[in-house]
Amino acid sequence: MNIDVQALALDVDEYRSALRAWLHDHSAGLIQPHAADHSQHIANGLKLTNTLWHAGWKRVGWPSTLGGFGGGPRHRATYYDELCRAGIEIPDTDLSIEVIGPAMLHFAPELATTYLPRLLAGDEAWAQAFSEPEAGSDLASLRTRGVVKANEVVVDGQKVWTSHGHLAARLLTLVRTGTTESRHRGITALLIDSDAPGVARRPLIFASGIDEMCETFFDDVRVPVERMIGAPDQGWSVAMLMLQFERGMYAAQRQAWLGLRLRQLLARLDQAGIDEVAEAAVGAAWLQLQAVRARAIQTVARLDAGATVGPEASPDKVLLARAEQAIFEVARVAERFGFVFDEAAEDWRAGWWYSRATSIFGGSGEIQRSIVADKVLRLPKEHCETR
Repeated sequence: MNIDVQALALDVDEYRSALRAWLHDHSAGLIQPHAADHSQHIANGLKLTNTLWHAGWKRVGWPSTLGGFGGGPRHRATYYDELCRAGIEIPDTDLSIEVIGPAMLHFAPELATTYLPRLLAGDEAWAQAFSEPEAGSDLASLRTRGVVKANEVVVDGQKVWTSHGHLAARLLTLVRTGTTESRHRGITALLIDSDAPGVARRPLIFASGIDEMCETFFDDVRVPVERMIGAPDQGWSVAMLMLQFERGMYAAQRQAWLGLRLRQLLARLDQAGIDEVAEAAVGAAWLQLQAVRARAIQTVARLDAGATVGPEASPDKVLLARAEQAIFEVARVAERFGFVFDEAAEDWRAGWWYSRATSIFGGSGEIQRSIVADKVLRLPKEHCETR
């Protein structure tokens, strides 16, 4: 049956129904085998992305300038939702797409037209290199230097905690083009080729044994000024737009994936048997998941409408961390699952390790709650009296 996928970009519900039916018929050939290592995991995701791009389904939600069929964030969130509903994991590279893509379209449309189609089609993996050894959540403190010289920017410094950065073809990087005192006013965003002379990457091995992230070193790396995302010293604005999608769309993607993981876990527990402790943990996890899902739907709707999503996206981050930790806690408390020693549970152990960090990376839970209290609820400040 031939489907005019492009016409489905006019209506989200029609797109969802058609994609669901198509995935029902094709999912068996799309579910990727278990990867032997992280490199193969990324390669599997790129292969899946490439297949769905050429089938037309992934083109919905992106403008025609990038080879897309039109539509917006609601279409893309629907795409991720239906993938997971069909038992197909969202490729890790799609997490980068949703953070990098909208910012490039807004601040550097010509650059986006030239390079983004390769990322969207799964021909390349990209990564965002923001955090530094002494500037994690506090981007205004970053020290990687970018000195503008004629028609190029010379970059020196170090980045760390870059997700699949050692496997990425390009790095969207924030560098300091102003003085240290200029803080957020002196930052510029660049698209740097990872194979450029002077770029060195070293994988970081997690407690789970997975080399999911890397640290990157820039030594006299020369980047054409045409690779700037936005104007010089406009990097903070670029980062703030990216943050909207990192909070909102990432929560939508991750809750869909967590729903898939919870269903997989329940199927396994049904086979092994489930005790009262695990049963209670399942119920708590399901409730947490519904909370973040409801919140993510609202945030994506606002992104789709072109609204600016500011501090009110912080609850998405808090709820998502709670849900992820609760779901992987189900695996830990189910003793019959053989969580510690069973080789078949290796993937769940890795997920549990990762879930411990979800309330820290991208802005810790404490910071997010403070933002909610100060900026959203506008609670009164605490006053300490000395006696």
